[in-house]
Amino acid sequence: MSRSNKVYIAVIGAGGVGRHFLEQCSHILPRHPHASIVLISRSNRSLRVPSFNHTLSLSTWEQDLSASDTPALSPSEILHFLSSAPGKCIVVDNTSNQDVATSYPTFLKKGISIVTPNKKAFSSDLGLWQSILESSDRGNPTGGLVYHESSVGAGLPVISTLKDLVDTGDEVQKIEGVFSGTMSFLFNNFAPVEGKGGKWSEEVTKAKNAGYTEPDPRDDLNGADVARKLVILARITGLQIESINSFPVQSLIPKDLDQCGSGDEFLEKLPAFDGEMDKVKVEAERKGKVVRFVGSIDVASKQVKVGVEEFEKGHPIAALKGSDNIISFYTKRYGSYPLIVQGAGAGGEVTAMGVTADLIKVLQRIS
Repeated sequence: MSRSNKVYIAVIGAGGVGRHFLEQCSHILPRHPHASIVLISRSNRSLRVPSFNHTLSLSTWEQDLSASDTPALSPSEILHFLSSAPGKCIVVDNTSNQDVATSYPTFLKKGISIVTPNKKAFSSDLGLWQSILESSDRGNPTGGLVYHESSVGAGLPVISTLKDLVDTGDEVQKIEGVFSGTMSFLFNNFAPVEGKGGKWSEEVTKAKNAGYTEPDPRDDLNGADVARKLVILARITGLQIESINSFPVQSLIPKDLDQCGSGDEFLEKLPAFDGEMDKVKVEAERKGKVVRFVGSIDVASKQVKVGVEEFEKGHPIAALKGSDNIISFYTKRYGSYPLIVQGAGAGGEVTAMGVTADLIKVLQRIS
């Protein structure tokens, strides 16, 4: 095989999602013998091939990386390394690092493709979003490809579904759903359809202990994660949303607990505020409804919002189980009955599956 037909893959982020991604690559890359992983970088060290004739071992990468004394590489250093590759290159960014996200246009302009679950590249500054589009193959004939399915629904086909609707000329009128596996788990247990449910603080603690929340649960309860996902989807529909501060986002963090020094301190003090959430739940129950934490985009009115809303018990959003996500696309073609995407929307393994699937798509397009 000509070296010019080879594809060289650099992986940034090797913990959590990155570890699952590399494990999945060990199964799929043998079916793509033209592709090889030449760099693995994490926060404190990196591992790379001595020359592009070599490939990193996916059976011993963890030990090899731990034994490496090479520091982590900056985006500019990774770009310099890949610039001498005798073929096409892909950067797989498994981090949530803003500096890496900001570097995407530079990679893309050099023809290097990007595969990532990093929401920050697509939901922060509108100028960065526009620069990514202009630098990619969508705005530049020699630009790299960009795939970021897992930036919204982990392994769920949310972005690809929306892009198909938009690219085929359907009129997207509204998008509504539960976009957070953490919030889904919390509210399904706090306010189940069958009634009762636990105390709010107990459910938050339970979610943290089960690994559904960030180490500091406030990073989930502030609504920013859902807001970022809505910004991404809204921009794909054509709305020019400046940032997550451009629309109302309800935070479930009591104001008095904003300044807690740690997540543990927050959880210790949260029971004193259970009454506030109980009132919200009881008010909905009086109407025969349940509360859920949802996001919605009204495309026609350009309205985006995130927060707690009431739903009839027979509504698909109310009937969710576990940590499932559900996203409903209301469009002209689908009429009164939305196209619904539902399933696990959180977890390292399913998020990595979305990243791996995107990698396969890029390999198929550039090979």
